[in-house]
Amino acid sequence: MPKIKPVPKPKRTQDYWKELNKVIDPELNMGVVDLGLIYNVKIDKKNNCTIYMTLTTPSCPYGPIVLQQIYDRMRLYKNINEINVEIVWDPAWNKEMIDPDIRELMFDF
Repeated sequence: MPKIKPVPKPKRTQDYWKELNKVIDPELNMGVVDLGLIYNVKIDKKNNCTIYMTLTTPSCPYGPIVLQQIYDRMRLYKNINEINVEIVWDPAWNKEMIDPDIRELMFDF
């Protein structure tokens, strides 16, 4: 699989980005979009959805909970048929992927 490039914040205009950000990472208590865990969302012509995302670490104990919440959020869209979540590790998540405004609050003491 080719490397997935995260969608830049200004291009995340569809409503589902806001909906997915309601999924809160239990460890960091932040939305998964603001954390930079959701790299891309693609909806094909048959209204099948593929979400490309990562986790903070491959051994994230909350991964299954976060994934279930992502499926639950995308099921709110009645025009979406199938939902597929693909976990990708390239690029690897790091704190630079957090929304810059939030990252500044978290790490600029």
